[in-house]
Amino acid sequence: MRKKFQIPNSKFQIQITWLYPDLMNIYGDRGNVIVLQKRAEWRGIPVTVTYHSIGSSVSDITNADILLMGGAQDRQQHLVAKDIEGKKAETLKKAIHQGVPGLFVCGGYQFLGNYYKPADGPIIPGLGIFDVYTEHPGKTQKRLIGNIAVESPEGNTYVGFENHGGRTYLEKTAQPFARVLSGSGNNGTDRTEGVLFNHTIGTYLHGPILSKNPELADWLIAKSLEVKYGLRETLSPLDNDIEYTARDTMLKRLGIWTDIGRKWEKASRDGSPCRRDERGHQPMFCDDAGQIDKEVFRNREAFFMGKGSEL
Repeated sequence: MRKKFQIPNSKFQIQITWLYPDLMNIYGDRGNVIVLQKRAEWRGIPVTVTYHSIGSSVSDITNADILLMGGAQDRQQHLVAKDIEGKKAETLKKAIHQGVPGLFVCGGYQFLGNYYKPADGPIIPGLGIFDVYTEHPGKTQKRLIGNIAVESPEGNTYVGFENHGGRTYLEKTAQPFARVLSGSGNNGTDRTEGVLFNHTIGTYLHGPILSKNPELADWLIAKSLEVKYGLRETLSPLDNDIEYTARDTMLKRLGIWTDIGRKWEKASRDGSPCRRDERGHQPMFCDDAGQIDKEVFRNREAFFMGKGSEL
């Protein structure tokens, strides 16, 4: 059972607005909602989950502290595009530009771009929040399917599962969420994955992404508290051993040792401090005090080098 960490002031609370869960949720991305809710509640932060769909009030978006949207087929995306145009679209754009954190996966990611051109049918206009566009190369072309590992610009490694036919391309102003270590990513050619705009992530990583990469969930929670309350304190730690074990197993299966192994070897050799990046993350071999946990390091090194499987 998880240990619960209470924050000192119960006045903090979070509203998660899940956009079109009845239409944009074909790959189990509901798990991202559950992860966010539980990781906040384990810290004593009350959470309200609002389900926003066709005909719902725009206030669901206005009052959101975290925004979520999953993937869908082309027909569902057409329905969503029709419902969200106008005031809803402008409200969503305003929220994201003002820093409200969000996670938009697969079809949701495409929807926030400039446009999506399906294999058949008319182009689906996007909201233009992400400076990207997506085009399906045709039904005769293979979908991009499989386990994927990526590395963020800060050097964090994440895993997930991708399954998409559309190829997404970043325009000049777009910043990729990560680079691909194994898998296809945005389009299978340029090694980019997803996009990061302000505090909002667009990505093709299912899994769900937050269950396999709990740091991202904590980053979204921390950013929501920062934007809403001006709270910049680090969240109380949780026990992530299960999540890290699952992620390490997938990284090993994909043969990813070189990129992350170099960082661990360097840290072990020169004792460099475990500095947190701008998202509050630090290497998995560091303890809460910011020091290298040598036992954890040795176990993970042995695991990746095939000397053992104990983490």
